[in-house]
Amino acid sequence: MAGMDATQLEKVRSGRGFFAALDQSGGSTPKALAEYGIDQSRYTSEDEMFDLVHAMRTRVITDPAFDGSRILGAILFEQTMERDMHGVPSAQYLWAEKQVVPFLKVDKGLAAEQNGVQLMKPIDTLDELLERATRHQIFGTKMRSVIHDADEDGVAAIADQQFEYGARISAAGLVPILEPEVSIGSPHKDEAEMLLQNALQTRIDALPGDAAVMLKLTIPTQAGRYAAIAADPRVVRVLALSGGYSRHDACALLARDPSMIASFSRALLEGLSDQQTGAQFHAQLDASIAQIFEASVDKVPAGG
Repeated sequence: MAGMDATQLEKVRSGRGFFAALDQSGGSTPKALAEYGIDQSRYTSEDEMFDLVHAMRTRVITDPAFDGSRILGAILFEQTMERDMHGVPSAQYLWAEKQVVPFLKVDKGLAAEQNGVQLMKPIDTLDELLERATRHQIFGTKMRSVIHDADEDGVAAIADQQFEYGARISAAGLVPILEPEVSIGSPHKDEAEMLLQNALQTRIDALPGDAAVMLKLTIPTQAGRYAAIAADPRVVRVLALSGGYSRHDACALLARDPSMIASFSRALLEGLSDQQTGAQFHAQLDASIAQIFEASVDKVPAGG
C-alpha cells in the first residue's frame, strides 16, 4: 500500500482535474434520486432506495467518461464503500479500473444551528469506520459542517471541531478533507469567509510540518480568498463545493479562482436521468465532466 499511497498522494496534490462527490447520505438520497428521474413511488423501503442510488452511482462511475484523466478523486457514501461495482469492491474498482483516488464521507449529519453555524453531530463510530476504510483501501475522508452567518465564536467552533476530528483521521493514516461550508445564502457571506480564512490559517499554522490535510470550501465572494492557504505545503488541495449553484454558475465562478478545483455533487449529476439511453447518458456525463474539468484547470485571467 505504501507505494500506491504515494502515487495517489501525488495525483491528488498535483494532478489536473477535479473531484466527484458521490456521497449523498440517507437524508439527501430521495432528492438525488428525484433529480435523476426516480420518484418515491419506485421504492417502498430504505433498502430499495439505497439499491437504486447505488445503481445510479455505478452507472456514473463505470461510464467511459468517468476516469482518472479528468477526475482525480471520488467521495463515497459509507454504503457505497461496502458494495461492489462489476464484482469489485467500489473503492478498489475506482483506483484499479479508473485511476480515481477513493475518499469516504464520515460525518453523521448536522446538529441544530447555534451561533450562526451548524456543527457536525458527534461521529461516535469514527474509529471503527476508519478501520473499515483502511481495509477497503480508502485514501482519505470528508466531513461537512455549515456556516450560516459571520459569527466569530461560531466559526471558531466549526474550525476547532473540523481540525480535532481531522487529527484523529490523520493519526489513522488517512488524509482528511475538512469541509466548513459557508452557505451561499448567508447575509454576510464575505465577512463569514474572512473569519473562516483567519480561523483556518491559525489552525494550519499550528500543524506539524509533515501534516497533510485538504479543504473543501464554498467558492468565495472574493476570488483567491484562500490562495495563501492553498499554497501551504501542509494543504494537499483546496476543493470547491457547488453549494446550490447550477453547474453553469458554479463553473463560471470557479474558473475565476486559481487556487481551487471542483468537488461537485449535484452540479456533476445535473442533467443525468434514469430514462436516458446509454448513449444519451454518456454524452451528458461527458459534457458535464468536460465543463467542470475546464473550470478547474483553465482559469480566467484576473480582470478577464
